[in-house]
Amino acid sequence: MSSKERKKENPNLGRTPKYVLFQRFAKLFFGCLAAVTSGMMYAVYLSTYHERKFWFSSRQELEREITFQGDSAIYYSFYKDLLKAPSFERGVYDLTHNNKTVSLKTINAVQQMTLYPELIASVLYQASGSEEVIEPVYFYIGIVFGLQGIYVTALFITSWVMSGTWLAGMLTVAWFIINRTDTTRIDYSIPSRENWALPYFACQVAALTGYLKNNINSSAESFCYLLVSAATYTFMMMWEYSHYLLFVQAVCLFLLDSLTLVQTEKVHEVYKIYLFSLFLGYLLQFENPALLVSPLLSLVAALMLSKCLEMNMKKGTFISRLLKIMHFYLVFTVTVTLNFLLKMFVPHKENEHLLKFLEVKFGLNTTKNFTMNWLLCQESLQAPSQDFFLRLTQSSVLPFYILVLIICLFSVTQVIFKRISGEPLRETVTLEDGKIGERPEIVYHIIHTLLLGSLAMILEGMKYLWTPYVCMLAAFGVCSPELWMTLFKWLRLKAVHPILLALILSMAVPTIIGFSLWKEFFPRIMTELSELQEFYDPDTVELMMWIKRQAPVAAVFAGSPQLMGVIKLCTGWMVTSLPLYNDDDLLKRNENIYQIYSKRSAEDIYKILTSYKASYLIIEDSICNEVGPVRGCRIKDLLDIANGHMVCDENESYTYSKYGRFCHEIKMNHSPYVNYFTRVYWNRSYFVYRINTVISFQS
Repeated sequence: MSSKERKKENPNLGRTPKYVLFQRFAKLFFGCLAAVTSGMMYAVYLSTYHERKFWFSSRQELEREITFQGDSAIYYSFYKDLLKAPSFERGVYDLTHNNKTVSLKTINAVQQMTLYPELIASVLYQASGSEEVIEPVYFYIGIVFGLQGIYVTALFITSWVMSGTWLAGMLTVAWFIINRTDTTRIDYSIPSRENWALPYFACQVAALTGYLKNNINSSAESFCYLLVSAATYTFMMMWEYSHYLLFVQAVCLFLLDSLTLVQTEKVHEVYKIYLFSLFLGYLLQFENPALLVSPLLSLVAALMLSKCLEMNMKKGTFISRLLKIMHFYLVFTVTVTLNFLLKMFVPHKENEHLLKFLEVKFGLNTTKNFTMNWLLCQESLQAPSQDFFLRLTQSSVLPFYILVLIICLFSVTQVIFKRISGEPLRETVTLEDGKIGERPEIVYHIIHTLLLGSLAMILEGMKYLWTPYVCMLAAFGVCSPELWMTLFKWLRLKAVHPILLALILSMAVPTIIGFSLWKEFFPRIMTELSELQEFYDPDTVELMMWIKRQAPVAAVFAGSPQLMGVIKLCTGWMVTSLPLYNDDDLLKRNENIYQIYSKRSAEDIYKILTSYKASYLIIEDSICNEVGPVRGCRIKDLLDIANGHMVCDENESYTYSKYGRFCHEIKMNHSPYVNYFTRVYWNRSYFVYRINTVISFQS
């Protein structure tokens, strides 16, 4: 029968490709629309919640700035400095040669504090002509909220690419927002580096997911490759600890390649992206030595070397299996050796305190050091609490995540055993096969979430990296017909057609979950947005107003690092310390200035403060009279331990010193304290003392 006769007999035969093309286009269009809409709605949600929480629009500029606490205040203060500079070039020069922030110290603030987000924000604000349209603070936080919208959109797309349905993306976004307490720190610290960086990492992961797929066409593969390249470099420039997270990702790809579950060429192309990003980042971050001694560089270099030495490793013979075992040993040995050599020959001081902290954290060492014990007491650096797992369980994401993880792990294990037995890698995996573990992008995410989960079980702060991918993986699983089909293959269902049942469950289960989440959590979110909260700190406002009106322009203030950050932002006055923990000198300064809450003499404190050219001292009543929930983790307790003023006996601790606690004694206004310090201002929360330049030694 000729083609004309077949066409006449079946007139719809020639139209089928058009219908298929239209169906694909419609699916892509509505999926992208849903992804973008989800991101925009989340950004609007964050903006509305922030307004309700701080009453931002009705506050004066000083009251708005006080809402930036700790390191957030420092980041935003440099953004303000850039906008005040006569030109962008002058502003950048002042930041890279900054001697007006910390007394007796010139710092490259751009490198040390990773101020590239502030550089970009200031350029956009001035270049877009937004000065007459929007205030700088709204522009700044608007960019951050917009990036969070991109973050959510990237998670949506990742789940969609993995499952094949944008229903998974909708469920990912729902779980992400419901578990916002554990998925993001945006509520507590808007300008923090991870809020700027993690959206780019999410975009990189989304592009990498598409790039690793076996059945991707060449144009889509090229687009994903370019997006991975751009997102990797941008992520590295936005966060000083980005190379550690990329190291975890490189380990995932290494395991994926070693198990022959992915095309080796693709993995090595990603390694080249890492090398290029490290090299370019090193140059543009003022030759940052932390990137040269990073484990990422050592691992990628070792993997490239092993590729040259192990060309015939994947032949399926006994020798190749033996070489595969040696391959792991070779990569591990070369990585450790190269990293050790780099640290020997490359001068660096960055992040050494992190290694000391890990030694104490894992019980390899003990210390009385104030900084180490203070870090150990931070909630984000402790093991996660039971409340964390309870919240994830109540939102139903944790049970479904565990179910999806178990099914995928069993499937991956089956595939690995088949690879060991010599079965080749298949280019495409169909729904009927029921082998979800053969898809490289799925295996990558399984390994990735296991590694991040292991870190989150040790340090609670790592949950902000792990929990978003818990939401994404759980949503992918319940919406994926392939996962249900894999389960049914094991159960060997015969009463119902497994493919039909898998398709039904992949739509019914997420729909049921979605309705239950809507019923339980949507009213809570609406209530959260409707009720007005109040953030008002009149004592801090009064303190900042006094400094602006009464303090000399050349004054230098000493106090807790968190308060110094707020003073730098709100007044612009010079301070003795900053709430930053990536510099050994600043850490030592913080410990020395904190001695104002210890049991040391007035003369000792005076010598410490004058060594940093401090002219005013601020005592915070909240620290001096702190009643912490965990005894031994209060600032004054940590200082007593470090100074040898605390003795523990049969679970009881006693402090002893021939001097009283300085912050209490100075309030008594008796000698010798009045000889060194003169009280010039106080309110319910703060006591400000001028440090006398001429000392009167009278009893």
